[in-house]
Amino acid sequence: MRETSQDLDLWFDPSKCLIGGQWCAPALGGTLPLWDPSIGARISQIARGTSEDIDAAVGAAQAARAGTWSKWTAAERGRFLLKLSAAVLARADDLARIEAIDVGKPLKQARADALALARYLEFYGGAADKLHGETIPYLDGYTVYTLREPHGVTGHIVPWNYPMQIIGRSVGAALAVGNACVLKPAEDACLTALAFADLAREAGLPDGALNVVPGLGAEAGAALSAHRGVNHISFTGSVGTGIAVQEAAARNVVPVTLELGGKSPQIVFDDADLEAALPFLVNAGIQNCGQTCSASSRILVQQSRYDEVLERMAERYAALRIGAAMADLDVGPLISAKQKAIVSGYLDQGRDLQIAAQATLGDLPEGGYYVPPTLFSCASGDHILAQSEVFGPVQVVIPFGDEEEAMAIANGTEYGLVASLWTRDGARQMRAAKALRAGQVFINNYGAGGGVELPFGGTGHSGHGREKGFEALYGFSVLKTVAAYHG
Repeated sequence: MRETSQDLDLWFDPSKCLIGGQWCAPALGGTLPLWDPSIGARISQIARGTSEDIDAAVGAAQAARAGTWSKWTAAERGRFLLKLSAAVLARADDLARIEAIDVGKPLKQARADALALARYLEFYGGAADKLHGETIPYLDGYTVYTLREPHGVTGHIVPWNYPMQIIGRSVGAALAVGNACVLKPAEDACLTALAFADLAREAGLPDGALNVVPGLGAEAGAALSAHRGVNHISFTGSVGTGIAVQEAAARNVVPVTLELGGKSPQIVFDDADLEAALPFLVNAGIQNCGQTCSASSRILVQQSRYDEVLERMAERYAALRIGAAMADLDVGPLISAKQKAIVSGYLDQGRDLQIAAQATLGDLPEGGYYVPPTLFSCASGDHILAQSEVFGPVQVVIPFGDEEEAMAIANGTEYGLVASLWTRDGARQMRAAKALRAGQVFINNYGAGGGVELPFGGTGHSGHGREKGFEALYGFSVLKTVAAYHG
């Protein structure tokens, strides 16, 4: 199967930026090639935005904040987000197809992302007029209260693995509070970001309230991070780039929300319900070809059940179906030739480990960026494959003796994003949940079905700040205290 740019059937021009409500060519006229990971072929081109375009986008956002957008009440913003949610649902199939081709993920996973985007907008539409301040008892003669106000202009740098979901959880929340947004999507996959912006424009969002500038991270992304007109930045991506974003923002004393990935464990105790656990143990590691910040790449198993878990997981690996995104199987390609080389390098570093299972690639489109999903038996939590974020379909299964050792292994990386416990012991559930160093802990499940309502973020090298849920509205707002003396 071979897709072409015509097969994408886009209703917008991907070689343009959206600035101040208008589609425009980048100031320097540059473009970047867009590749289909399933076939390794160029299918279109996108705008190569630069600092000039970022400056224009920030200016348009500032104008929106000073103009029409700032006059919208919280209820009006909420109603708009609900309207936009409905527009996303109406185009869910189109968005899913674009995302599948652009990212390489199976079509059913891309459709789930489109529905999640709509749900984020629905959630934040309903929450927009419920972000309240409070009154504070104080000295006699005073009335003191707090207000939640927008930062002003927020910058959003989103990655290529889940563009729609991450736009929903960051841009959706920022708009609900009343910020004006400048969105810089990843150059590897930005089509649904542009599609979403066009839907928002058609739904009636004031000009400049949402601006999108595609381009290279070192050019457009760096310019957005360092721009003096930006009041808050949300970044999802690698640790190294996150540090650079935070350093640039620090020069302007701008707060940053960072979500930087993880090495998330699932911990299987000897009393676990293995039938319930098995789908989560495998699927949470290979979804989106393992290119997921919260991917479960480490499976920790109590020694008495280690061989059983390894064998049962291997059976599931043997049944995995790998293919092009539009074939809609279990696993698609990696995003790029570069990512394929990185993951292949990690597989080479696992040569000293036992391969417990490796999926068969079979007959695949020539030129696509495919690697075989691989399950390793790993005796130590110190191995590089148990420490590094591979960002591919690679899992290691590590044995442990008792609860104390399990916690030591689980907390023994520089990351702390997500963790899961599989045990029927209620006391152990409570102890372990408190002991784990992670932003989210799931008990007898993993991921809770996406959990739009659940605050999400990490500790350590997984970043700081929280997105998703009501907590995100606090992050995208500034608390102001008003103390009125009236005698």
